[in-house]
Amino acid sequence: MKIFRSESLVDYRTYTFNYAIYCRQDEADETDAIYRLGFLPYSNALQLTQPHYYLARSLRVVLEQFSPTSENRRIDKKMSELLPEIILWQKKDFDNNESFQKFCLDYTAKRFDGAMPAERFDYIYNWPYLSHIFEFKDVGNNVLGYVFAVMTGEILHYWFSFYDLQYSRLGLGKWMMFKTIEWAKSQGLKEVYLGTCYGTKAMYKMRDFKGLEYFDGNAWNSDMKLLKQKCKTDDNFVADDFKRSL
Repeated sequence: MKIFRSESLVDYRTYTFNYAIYCRQDEADETDAIYRLGFLPYSNALQLTQPHYYLARSLRVVLEQFSPTSENRRIDKKMSELLPEIILWQKKDFDNNESFQKFCLDYTAKRFDGAMPAERFDYIYNWPYLSHIFEFKDVGNNVLGYVFAVMTGEILHYWFSFYDLQYSRLGLGKWMMFKTIEWAKSQGLKEVYLGTCYGTKAMYKMRDFKGLEYFDGNAWNSDMKLLKQKCKTDDNFVADDFKRSL
């Protein structure tokens, strides 16, 4: 792997001169180490032919410390009325057909401020280390959702999820995350990575799961009270933590 820095924001008012930190993956067996250093896959530059990652406030579940919470059990009970089935596919065996793509792209169009371009969806799907697809179906064999997972023998990255928004009232999105984490623990994996944790909209992740840690730029930190404070102030960020501590 190669770790490098790229000059970023400049703010002379606070003497802040930022460098974004990236990692290029050169070998397949570097995946675990890259995630454990706090990096996450960078999928927004389709011209990159080698996998690149960005350093961020990443969030993970240490599975040795994970057990279902009352909220997990509540959502699981609500979802049980659909008698859901979970199917794990290796990506090489999954049928990447037009119906599947439409389901995912329709979700992004409704869920976010703009649809994910089909070209970016293809880029993500063809990411070399995207290894598995979790498929969720109801008792009538109707698709409830999908999860894209990067998985090795020790870690799982819950990367992208797509689901039927009519079941948001049942907490389908949170349930899919919970069931994926629960499955990972049952398989003896060590950590599940949940992406970034910035802003108040991401705080549901820290409320719902036990065994959480976040990457604070230097190390993995289990202080959820501090992370909550950070998320609440992210939108009004004026200077780095060091300067604000002086």
